[in-house]
Amino acid sequence: MTTMTQAPVREFKMPDVGEGLTEAEILKWYVQPGDTVTDGQVVCEVETAKAAVELPIPYDGVVRALHFPEGTTVDVGTSIIAVDVSGGAAPEAEAPAAAPAAEAVPAAAVPAEQPAEAEPTSAGSGRQPVLVGYGVATSATRRRPRKTTPDGFVQQAVAGVRTELNGHAPAAPVPAAAPVPAAGPVAGAQRPLAKPPVRKLAKDLGVDLATVTPTGPDGIVTREDVHAAVAAPEAGPTAPEPGAPAPEVPSAAPVSTPAPASYDTARETRIPVKGVRKATAAAMVGSAFTAPHVTEFVTVDVTRTMKLVEELKQDKEFAGLRVNPLLLIAKALLVAIRRNPGVNASWDETAQEIVVKHYVNLGIAAATPRGLIVPNIKDAHAKTLPQLAESLGELVSTARDGKTSPSAMQAGTVTITNVGVFGVDTGTPILNPGESAILAVGAIKLQPWVHKGKVKPRQVTTLALSFDHRLVDGELGSKVLADVAAILEQPKRLISWA
Repeated sequence: MTTMTQAPVREFKMPDVGEGLTEAEILKWYVQPGDTVTDGQVVCEVETAKAAVELPIPYDGVVRALHFPEGTTVDVGTSIIAVDVSGGAAPEAEAPAAAPAAEAVPAAAVPAEQPAEAEPTSAGSGRQPVLVGYGVATSATRRRPRKTTPDGFVQQAVAGVRTELNGHAPAAPVPAAAPVPAAGPVAGAQRPLAKPPVRKLAKDLGVDLATVTPTGPDGIVTREDVHAAVAAPEAGPTAPEPGAPAPEVPSAAPVSTPAPASYDTARETRIPVKGVRKATAAAMVGSAFTAPHVTEFVTVDVTRTMKLVEELKQDKEFAGLRVNPLLLIAKALLVAIRRNPGVNASWDETAQEIVVKHYVNLGIAAATPRGLIVPNIKDAHAKTLPQLAESLGELVSTARDGKTSPSAMQAGTVTITNVGVFGVDTGTPILNPGESAILAVGAIKLQPWVHKGKVKPRQVTTLALSFDHRLVDGELGSKVLADVAAILEQPKRLISWA
């Protein structure tokens, strides 16, 4: 009977919406249980390590369950939503999810009957196992006989004691001495119910989920439960009254003591590092300690470039387009790369080769509410100035809206980061992983400058070029930076050098 009710239910798993991503955070659900969905309809928005992405459902049906709330980080490949493709509500299918809580039933019948029903279900319906505690968990029912075979456990189950065994250690010795019941009522009689992010948190903090008292719905261990378990050893030695065996449980996890569990909430704020910020941090550390960085600087008079910007704003060819100094700086870098193609390369560690690229995917670092992202303009070298202006405008507006696609942030070759918009003179930028160079543009402001033998106020900026010294030697890097500066000082070189 279970097979018949479960067959029409399809589980939609978290897809890999970007190259090599392993997890994504659910930002917003656009549907709720009971809603009707159609093939291609967007059901939720998720944030990956690279961008916010909307996920469409690949089939028609009625939403049966949302397996994770908003704000949850889910591993790729984990089911996030169940849809009844037959159009029915299929309420009977919720029985397997509630099965772990049915501990009051005499345990002698549970191990014998549960697998007999579970095995045909998984074989007949072809459904994939989902997260423990959500939907149909065929893997959990197959593990139940192994967890319930020890005699001590059967005796505890018959007595109605709700005990949780350590899934990482042999189960038989634990019930023999029967110390676990003294530790308190821990929900569940099999593997602890917890979501993947909670399991990872427990692993990082050295907490055994079998020792955690769950407070979530249906006996699910929450993040707060894990943090409470970390703080528990501090009060453990002072409260041995429940029984002599009780102190043995926290003593099995002394690894958790190095991690501080509390802080001054009135004077400190902790921000979880995830999504774009987490990916940026990992990428920058990897880049900084993999590629040998060299940074060179040049200060240049860009007065003529600023005048050209104002003229282009009045040109009908640029009507409706974003025209600013960044446009001409990008064009100057593209011309410099054409004159010095060796700077546009990457390092192949496996083959121990330098890969010179005959195309330029120009990255533009953009600050967004979710963190720094670097989308790139594909084949920027082949674009005219108006086309480049249009691409820059689309790139910036899409990034600000948080709609940059993962593909737009892949396969970049060189990058520009404009720190001048923050009033900063210059900096030493870190290479985007896999790229050969990054140009930092400082603030453009009036400064005293020697022009035609006289000191005059001129528009001046400082450029900084960081490059991978495995690919680019000092001479080549200097030539590229000098060419960019020369074009910005005399924009007519865009014509003579193009």
